[in-house]
Amino acid sequence: MFLSAVAALAVTAAAASAQSRSFRLGQWEEIHDSILKELNGSYVDSLPVDRIMRAGIDEMLASLDPYTIYVPEEENDDFQMMISKTYGGIGAVIYKKKGENVVINEPYYGSPAYKAGLVCGDEIITIDGCPTKDLETAQSSDRMKGKPGTTVVFKVKKVHSGDTLDVPIVRERIHLPDVEYVGMLDDTTGYIVQTGFTEKVSGDVRNAVLRLRKEGMKRLVLDLRGNGGGLMNEAINIVSLFVPKGSLVVTARGADPESCREYRTVNEPVDTLLPLIVMVDSGSASSSEIVAGAIQDRDRGLVIGTRTFGKGLVQSIRPVAYNGQLKVTTAKYYTPSGRCVQAIDYSHRNEDGSVGHIPDSLTKEFTTLHGRKVRDGGGITPDIEIKSPSYSRLVYSLVLSGVIDNFVLDYVRHHDSIPPVDEFHLSDAEFEDFIAFARTQEFDYRSSAMTLFDQMKKELEEEGLADTMQAEIDALEKSLEMDKEKFIRLKKDEIVPFIEEEIAVRYYYQEAGVKIRLRYDDQLKEALAMDLPFPVYGR
Repeated sequence: MFLSAVAALAVTAAAASAQSRSFRLGQWEEIHDSILKELNGSYVDSLPVDRIMRAGIDEMLASLDPYTIYVPEEENDDFQMMISKTYGGIGAVIYKKKGENVVINEPYYGSPAYKAGLVCGDEIITIDGCPTKDLETAQSSDRMKGKPGTTVVFKVKKVHSGDTLDVPIVRERIHLPDVEYVGMLDDTTGYIVQTGFTEKVSGDVRNAVLRLRKEGMKRLVLDLRGNGGGLMNEAINIVSLFVPKGSLVVTARGADPESCREYRTVNEPVDTLLPLIVMVDSGSASSSEIVAGAIQDRDRGLVIGTRTFGKGLVQSIRPVAYNGQLKVTTAKYYTPSGRCVQAIDYSHRNEDGSVGHIPDSLTKEFTTLHGRKVRDGGGITPDIEIKSPSYSRLVYSLVLSGVIDNFVLDYVRHHDSIPPVDEFHLSDAEFEDFIAFARTQEFDYRSSAMTLFDQMKKELEEEGLADTMQAEIDALEKSLEMDKEKFIRLKKDEIVPFIEEEIAVRYYYQEAGVKIRLRYDDQLKEALAMDLPFPVYGR
């Protein structure tokens, strides 16, 4: 009798909650409509309906979480590119300065641009007869894109010969691959770099594993550093390569009963015994965390690197009025041990959005398949933590301001070829060329210490303290000052790898860039040099 009363009370409470929620929603709709009607009739100027509508929607959704967004019909193509890395076009990255021609910065290997012989440094004078000097970068890109099978004609000035010729190119469906690199690091260690989780990537990873086994692989490194995630089913399929069929990978729980379910592997594995290392960092998010969490919780391998981003929310795509789409968060996901990866408190995140420090007192302990202790609190904490490389403010400035990119374009114009990527190194003379080039460029070359000093100086002036401390301020400023050339020389070891990678990519495409990164990847080298305590593999 008591249980029946409790059950009835629970049902009544749930019904009351649903009624209250519906009432509040209806109330909000009435208030919203009445405000718009009043504005439409009373506002002093013409009402910018489109602008306030979009601003209102964006602000409303932003108050929920960073991943619930509205996509109007006119942005559907860009949205599809974002979630699938697929578009119709020629397959090239372009560079454009205001008032100048479009320049091919990087054609993708095997793309229509590549097949047509376009190389880094080639200038696009016209696109279907339209001069590119008159176009913005986005306008140029839009003219290059189009339905696969259609033809676009470029007037091209070749970078090395200077010849001008018409180049017709048939557009294709361009898919940017999520498996960026597959190779052997040594006689026994296979290596896969995976950059996303778009459709069919699990098949690419499967093929990569099979290829590496034929090449003698005895252990595998799956590198998910910087991988922001994607489709959850692809993450499940990748885990299924390494664990028995029917293994639990992730559980989703949301308000809608249909969003609450367990996800298990449905495919036969490729290898359940292969020693497995999953590399992660603060940029590893969403589906990357599903893979890392499942491998860790099932004691199937080792997770190495730094704490992951902490995005444990599942999004679904829902159609809305006028052919728009709503990407809406419908559930949280949980690793096999029961951990929630999501860190809800966005106020305690790092500058890049990843999970900040969370004390153990605010986390809960969970147990892996074979009894190891793991904790929640947002993100996946690696089994072995190895710090990621840190870069000076100068390096970020050189990259983000385009100084390195522009130098590389200039380098390509003066070098028909470079040695094979394994032999290529930036010479001291070429670094001097970079310094000379950087001296002519506008960018913020202040050190982090100098930016903090400038902020402090401004605050002292606002508080009226600067005059009384002028001597101390001048002395500190003098000690922190460093000219552009001196600072670049000081950070040579940080800068050179970035220049080498960008040059190698222009001649030998994306795979060459990974090879250059591997040359300087101390975090990976440290991991592989360890006597790794692999856990008992799941059966």
